[in-house]
Amino acid sequence: MGKRALITGITGQDGSYLAEHLLSLDYEVHGLVRRVALADGSRLARLEHLRDQITLHAASLESYPSIWHVLGRTSFDECYHLAAQSYVADSFADSFTTMNANVCGTHYLLEALRQLQPRCKFYFAGSSEMFGKVRETPQSETTPFHPRSPYGVSKATGFFLTQNYREAYDFFACAGILFNHESPRRGPEFVTRKITRGVARIKAGKASELKLGNLEARRDWGHAADYVRAMHLMLQQPTPADFVVATGTMHTVREFCDLAFAEAGLDYREWVQIDPDLYRPAEVETLQGDASRARSVLGWRPRYDFQELVREMVQSDLQHAGAEAAPAKPSQRFKIVG
Repeated sequence: MGKRALITGITGQDGSYLAEHLLSLDYEVHGLVRRVALADGSRLARLEHLRDQITLHAASLESYPSIWHVLGRTSFDECYHLAAQSYVADSFADSFTTMNANVCGTHYLLEALRQLQPRCKFYFAGSSEMFGKVRETPQSETTPFHPRSPYGVSKATGFFLTQNYREAYDFFACAGILFNHESPRRGPEFVTRKITRGVARIKAGKASELKLGNLEARRDWGHAADYVRAMHLMLQQPTPADFVVATGTMHTVREFCDLAFAEAGLDYREWVQIDPDLYRPAEVETLQGDASRARSVLGWRPRYDFQELVREMVQSDLQHAGAEAAPAKPSQRFKIVG
């Protein structure tokens, strides 16, 4: 067995892809999971195919003692901090929970690692939402932050916490400034998955319309499986640094709709309804990343293009549109510690 890695947010889209990638590199993979998730098998659905290959630790990022307990018992070579309240709309609805989970959770984890495992390399999942009201396009590692949501503010704070631990304590800590990345495992609350699930439901006769907000918002969309490779590469460098991870190509929500509906033989204009209530209080119109540094230093390049991403997501949702899945039963087939 090679290195040992800890992933927070392992039950999410990025966590599941990262776990797969690290296992393929002969890592021993551990995940930090809320105890409630261990009692609810549906929350572990993205990991079901990895159940015999990973170890899960019960802990909450909002509880410093529980993090201390896990890190005091098992040593790690690398820690990938992906866990967060990451849905922008929810961050407006409940900014206090977003700040507490994203800022305090990051601080607790950094401090526990510094105290107990100072040689463990640390990765923080930053976000293009930190740029917000952008000062320049495309955005690079030197572009100033101007977040436009509580989520963006929380991620910018986590970024600066990571930077401070690196500079103040000589701790190997780096951040990936990841632009939007999607997949069939994306949560249904995010606009891309909302679109592809909507397409599948309409095609299956289960829905007659899809309500969306701003169709002109432009994003730099990539595939999560590509982006987790960049996370790993950052921790393999001789010195820690922060990197933008992006495709460098922008598309509108309208373009995503056009491609997604066309994949099912439909015209989005016949099915999509604009709902003003779905607009953000403070919109981020244009996000486009300049990943030149990641390409030159890490040797990273995306393998998926936009059309392939949309096609994979739509085909996956079409495949599952025929019947609703039965509720998952709690699984006891994972190796659970604590």
